[in-house]
Amino acid sequence: MPVRGRPWFGARARRGQVMPTTRFPALSRRDFLKTSGTLAAATALPPGKAPGPAFATRLTPAPARVPMVGDDFPATAVWAYGGSMPGPVLRVRQGAPFQAVVRNGLDEDTTVHWHGVRLPNAMDGVPGLTQPPVRPGGSFSYAFTPPDAGTFWYHPHADGLVQMGRGLAGALIVEEAEPPQVDRELVWVIQDWRLTRDAQIDPHFSSRMAEAMAGRIGNTVTLNGRVPDAIKVRAGERTRLRLINAATARIMALRFAGHRPVIVALDGQPCDPHEPAGGRLLLGPAMRADLILDATGEPGSRHAVTDDFYGDELAYSLVEFAYESGPLLREHALDASVRLPPNPLPTPELASAERHVLALQGGMMGGMDMMGMRGSAAWAINGMSMTGDGRTGMSPLLTLARGQTCVLSLRNETAWWHPMHLHGHSFRLLTRNGAAVPGTVWGDTVLVPPREAVEVAFVADNPGDWMLHCHVMDHQASGLMTVIRVA
Repeated sequence: MPVRGRPWFGARARRGQVMPTTRFPALSRRDFLKTSGTLAAATALPPGKAPGPAFATRLTPAPARVPMVGDDFPATAVWAYGGSMPGPVLRVRQGAPFQAVVRNGLDEDTTVHWHGVRLPNAMDGVPGLTQPPVRPGGSFSYAFTPPDAGTFWYHPHADGLVQMGRGLAGALIVEEAEPPQVDRELVWVIQDWRLTRDAQIDPHFSSRMAEAMAGRIGNTVTLNGRVPDAIKVRAGERTRLRLINAATARIMALRFAGHRPVIVALDGQPCDPHEPAGGRLLLGPAMRADLILDATGEPGSRHAVTDDFYGDELAYSLVEFAYESGPLLREHALDASVRLPPNPLPTPELASAERHVLALQGGMMGGMDMMGMRGSAAWAINGMSMTGDGRTGMSPLLTLARGQTCVLSLRNETAWWHPMHLHGHSFRLLTRNGAAVPGTVWGDTVLVPPREAVEVAFVADNPGDWMLHCHVMDHQASGLMTVIRVA
């Protein structure tokens, strides 16, 4: 399926190819500009005013229509929080109380999971495990105090493939007391869609082939709910760019032509500032990265941000930076530190750690006959499959004593990539295929390549039953999910 940050049905020379599906009529450059509106406004969510000591909001997931791909096509029917797709950017101060009352305007059950936040188990948003599902017309009040500053996000954990695939996602920004000095901040919620000829979301979400392979990969990629053209920048300015991969299955490897962005946080957790390895920022579904980007291009120049994860033949331009022709904001980059203040994460005690091996199994070419697996399962962890959204009374795969350090070896025995997400905790990446991960890197979602192994360590300091699952939503729904109990 042709894939684009702009509508994939534009000129062939400006798009990549994945596999053929439906064909859209061509969209002109004039239509691109009409779609995008003001260049910066189409892709930049404003940082907004920082809230006071506490923050409260209401979210209503419900059907809506948004002009996703341009004036020459009908508005796309989506599911959205309060009519906004993605949902509103929610901002709270680190250590400040947060509350969100969610009223369900859908005709099916839903919940909200606050992805990456170390919060009380009852607020984690997993139906049947941490809370009853929110029935149509019902409501649920989420309340917690985020201990960590960083880039987080929210999405449903009920019927996730469909509900996220129809648009339900939004950014949750927890602000540091002392943020780095920048000229502006941009939030990019990146989503992937499989659209039909009339710019509507393909309703056929369930596919045995997608479940057992790479998941439901779309044919159109958006930034903040729109197909973008360009973002205006001014030479010499410094931007903090918060990226969230809110796709249900698409993995991204982003290259910033003509620029050298510095990664300062991954999955909301500060890291040693460094440039992406090989110039490619790798983001699996649910993963986030905070970048500091100095605008070093010449006035009037344009520079593409491309995604080439699936190879050069399938690469496409996600968006472009379009430099204004006016004078530079400054001659030299800001002489200010880009290092973020640390979060209060507990330090794993590796010498006394419990160690467990979790084998990721199944899928097409996975050494297991997926069609012979029980029921709707196509995947397993240590031979056990947990399908759908899970269920009440799910038995934990592991039970850890509160305060115990745990080292998990995630061994991918399959032919497919898996972004593995642990709820309620952040973990430190230790090794990849036995080699130490350089620097100090924390996360809540780790991308495990085919036939490779990753070791992570965390302190089980948050009591409750917590999901561990692949964030390719097709994989989660078809068995690649389990529970870790902290008691």
